[in-house]
Amino acid sequence: MDDLRIRPAAPADLDAVLAFWKAAAEGTSISDDRSGVERLVARDPGALLLAERGGELVGTVIAGFDGWRCHLYRLAVHPEQRRRGIGTALLAAAEERFAALGGRRADAMVLNRNERAHHAWHAAGYAPEPQWSRWVKHLDR
Repeated sequence: MDDLRIRPAAPADLDAVLAFWKAAAEGTSISDDRSGVERLVARDPGALLLAERGGELVGTVIAGFDGWRCHLYRLAVHPEQRRRGIGTALLAAAEERFAALGGRRADAMVLNRNERAHHAWHAAGYAPEPQWSRWVKHLDR
């Protein structure tokens, strides 16, 4: 893992990130477009973390903090790079960010159908909270 570099995304990275998500992320979101990711990076420049190996993008996670709760989205690792500690390293970087910001609780958005991800999140110490269900409203105009 010595050659793995984790850093915040810059505006110049956004096209590569969007292309990466099409190849590596399970499913897409209404906000998976350039303007949505630009708003994220402009509002919270440290939230979108990138993992690079040899200059190539191999993983991402969005580690957002709203001042009250920590939120994790878009943990994705390139299919050919999985099971090499990249996801674990991204989560560790996200959790370090949260601790520095004063965050005390993190939740993760994980697709119900993505069973491989469920195992990875469980291994990282996250657990579903059956007493809660997530309600979503898309605010597209």
